[in-house]
Amino acid sequence: MSKIKAAITAVGAYVPDYVLTNEMLESMVETNDEWITSRTGIKERRILKDPDKGTSYLGIRAAQDLIEKKGLDPAEIDLVLLASATPDLPVASTSAYVATQIGAINAFSFDIQAACSGFLYGMSTASAFIESGRYKKILLIGADKMSSVIDYTDRTTCIIFGDGGGAVLFEPNEEGLGLQDEYLRSDAIGRNFLKIEAGGSLKPPTEETVANREHFVTQDGKTVFKFAVSNMADVGERIMKRNDLESSDVDFLVAHQANKRIIDATAKRMNLEDDKVLMNIQRYGNTTSATLPLLLSDYEKRFKKGDNIIFAAFGGGFTWGSIYLKWAYNS
Repeated sequence: MSKIKAAITAVGAYVPDYVLTNEMLESMVETNDEWITSRTGIKERRILKDPDKGTSYLGIRAAQDLIEKKGLDPAEIDLVLLASATPDLPVASTSAYVATQIGAINAFSFDIQAACSGFLYGMSTASAFIESGRYKKILLIGADKMSSVIDYTDRTTCIIFGDGGGAVLFEPNEEGLGLQDEYLRSDAIGRNFLKIEAGGSLKPPTEETVANREHFVTQDGKTVFKFAVSNMADVGERIMKRNDLESSDVDFLVAHQANKRIIDATAKRMNLEDDKVLMNIQRYGNTTSATLPLLLSDYEKRFKKGDNIIFAAFGGGFTWGSIYLKWAYNS
């Protein structure tokens, strides 16, 4: 009997209708379209404007898109994983709410928080549950309402982030397709370079923290950029070498959409041609946990059964890593 691997068998996605363009940001902070585009590759991002809707809404809509496309009975789902840095509530599980709302009545669920690497770590988690033989259908969602934690008077962060959600279904595969290898890392050296200062157990909310705008994302952009370029490129190259893959063997790079220059540097280290490097950063910006599944959804029709896909991500903390996966179906 062949060893069970965990394969992606369906994808879904959702982005809000409201589009925040670079030109619109010019009226909000001191910046311009040329500066943003040249440094990040971003032209616009989607924003969930409804104050009564949170990250769960993005995850629910992405999951429903997958369920409809796949013709999946949500009662068959065994586990719902939600990767997010912006949960609806600090304690109550966002994944549990998403699972209930989509009708996954027989699933258990939990949240994963690893900043922009959350979906990548979720792929590893889903794979382990599938390979255990105990679970057959695992829904992995990446969703973030980053606009809820962005200071739109801070030009170093407000130009980067957007809102969105994506979902994939993992199922067992005995043809050798699915997740082949992973190399995941973390290092607390990055703890203070990309963070939200207040709101956690270390610095609970007070009138002072709100007045000081300490509940928004802040980052040391140059330091984060340097670490991201070095580490994303390193893990992409490393996983190729570990699996004896030449650049000609790799069909696609699915990289976290944080900055076009970071993606380009990773692709260059892996010696990949431009048409193998998937990007949608120009339309969505950095949607944190949602960037990888949004790429899969946007480019699903290009994937063929057996394609070798390399995933790479880098996030706050620092967290980063790479996964090698063989695509399991033709669209």
